[in-house]
Amino acid sequence: MNLETSYYPYNPQLEMLPFRLTGIGGSRFQKHIDRPDGYMWHQILYCANGRGWLKYNGSCYELKPGSYVFLPKDFPHEYYPETDSWEVNWVCFDGHCCDETLALLGFNSVLVIASDEMGGAESFFDKMAEAYTTDVLYSGYTCSGLLYEYILSLKRLLISADSQAKSRHISVLMPALKYIHENYQEDISMNFLACLAKITPQHLCRLFKSAFALRPNEYLNNVRIEKAFHLLKEGHSVNDTASECGFRDPRYFSTVFRRHTGMTPSEYKKRT
Repeated sequence: MNLETSYYPYNPQLEMLPFRLTGIGGSRFQKHIDRPDGYMWHQILYCANGRGWLKYNGSCYELKPGSYVFLPKDFPHEYYPETDSWEVNWVCFDGHCCDETLALLGFNSVLVIASDEMGGAESFFDKMAEAYTTDVLYSGYTCSGLLYEYILSLKRLLISADSQAKSRHISVLMPALKYIHENYQEDISMNFLACLAKITPQHLCRLFKSAFALRPNEYLNNVRIEKAFHLLKEGHSVNDTASECGFRDPRYFSTVFRRHTGMTPSEYKKRT
């Protein structure tokens, strides 16, 4: 649904609602908006057709059909059309528990979500627009619940987008991961792993951080410590275990093992 107009509901009796719709609208010809001081309310934009650009923090992001944008209140931003026709639907909102709930959901900064589910979450926009224009008595309460569902649907899209990105990153890293798991006992350099993945060492580190929240050497040590568990349980000595898992210095092995488990290898052996 595209409203081709703007509505700004106001009802002082609803100010204590956890989520409160403060504006809803849309246009097939979205204009240039520049807010150097941000906006007084949180906003969600949805690009239905055409293309535009979002600028904030000195960066520029292209908004294609299916893109959602969350803009926190009071956050400087600018957006403008690229094509002659840029169809955008938007809602703005606030609420008694709004800021706390958004923070818990990870909506504490600008978010751009590109979705393949064209309009998947936008059904909540349609329901809010219909409720506001047809239900004079209870639209504020209805829209409060729909707003929360709208935000949760965007959270699900965000998780799905993150999962897809991680899958792509793991696919690129797969040659390096395979080598680590098969050759963890060897001296392995980050440059060598980057060559296997056909990327730069810097990009290797970025992909590991994105996919596993670990640096490559931390991932390698995790694999080695996992192997050490099995060897120590089988009765291998600490020194032999260190050597077989790729740690050339037993003292460093003990330091890494304790960092991971809270106990030394010798203490672990006694408990198994």
